[in-house]
Amino acid sequence: MCTHYEGPVDYHAGAASAIGGFGGKGTMRAIGMMSGTSMDAVDIAIIDTDGHRIDKTIAFHSYPYSAEDRDTIKAALGKRSRDATVDQAEKLITQRHAEAIRQMAVSENIALEDIDIIGFHGQTISHDPGQRFTWQIGDANALANETGLPVAFDFRSADVAAGGQGAPLAPVFHRAIAEDWEKPLVVLNLGGVANVTWIGETGEMLAFDTGPANALIDDWMQQTTGGKMDMDGRAAAAGVVDQAVLNHMLDHPYFEKQPPKSLDRGDFTLEKMPLLSIENGAATLTAFTVESIALAKFPTVPKRMLVAGGGGRNPTLMERLRDRFPWPVDVIDTAGWSGDAIEAQAFAFMAVRCQMDLPITFPGTTGVAHAMTGGKVVSPS
Repeated sequence: MCTHYEGPVDYHAGAASAIGGFGGKGTMRAIGMMSGTSMDAVDIAIIDTDGHRIDKTIAFHSYPYSAEDRDTIKAALGKRSRDATVDQAEKLITQRHAEAIRQMAVSENIALEDIDIIGFHGQTISHDPGQRFTWQIGDANALANETGLPVAFDFRSADVAAGGQGAPLAPVFHRAIAEDWEKPLVVLNLGGVANVTWIGETGEMLAFDTGPANALIDDWMQQTTGGKMDMDGRAAAAGVVDQAVLNHMLDHPYFEKQPPKSLDRGDFTLEKMPLLSIENGAATLTAFTVESIALAKFPTVPKRMLVAGGGGRNPTLMERLRDRFPWPVDVIDTAGWSGDAIEAQAFAFMAVRCQMDLPITFPGTTGVAHAMTGGKVVSPS
């Protein structure tokens, strides 16, 4: 069951109170928030949902991190115990999420008292399900006090403790929005890490991380140019793939693992990347993203692949994906959903499911033995 807490708490606990509208009007208005492995922004969305269907999408905004913010967050990556670096990053993340909520409320002229619950993913700094460890930093109790709203958080830990991968989490939302779409289909999310959700004709799911998506490309551009990303894939489009380097990168034990499986952002690095030109490096890393996705095996051949996440805005990456697969590959926007908003909307949806004790992870999505609700709920002190 979703865990509820009473009284003052630290990061891992909180206090719960009655949720406005829950159990009364059936549909809840939820905020969902995501700070992903790309560490580029706080994404925030508002939806109306009963935990089964999405009744209405209300708004979506993205509030970029500054270069200083990213440096503070990156300094905490890989940590497994609390120290001053983690505390600083957690305080920053919590502040930026609270600011995003306030800014969105003003922009959309929405009163916070009309919101029923917040879904707060926090920032993953370490993910090692093989050791039954995952850590998403962010002070849910402080966020609840800042906003005056209940906050659902810590969505991954229970699944990992039960032997699951704790990722990916969005498949239950993918299935909800795909209810009326032709199946089987695949939803491909291209964030810092790439993950796929295969949805069968009767709603069965298989989901897993395929490998890096934007993370290594972003790291390469920052390392070689000081920029945040390969804007519009221009560097990759001008480069030539180094096949020897690509083959070496694909010779990684992760690709031999059977799904469900998941990655930490730090599982793949540029540490052994040879000295290539900016363009050839970008082209090779873009090819690595595509070829690692191509290694994915699905129970049945999908009729199409719908792409969400920042990678969907990279025309070079999208062109390479279309060239690589025999089925249609389109951004999920063509099906009526914003590829940028999907992850934030998913955590709004999961917050409501958590409050209603509905499962968010499944044997086919994380490898957990049985469907699990996961998550905790904290309310303002």
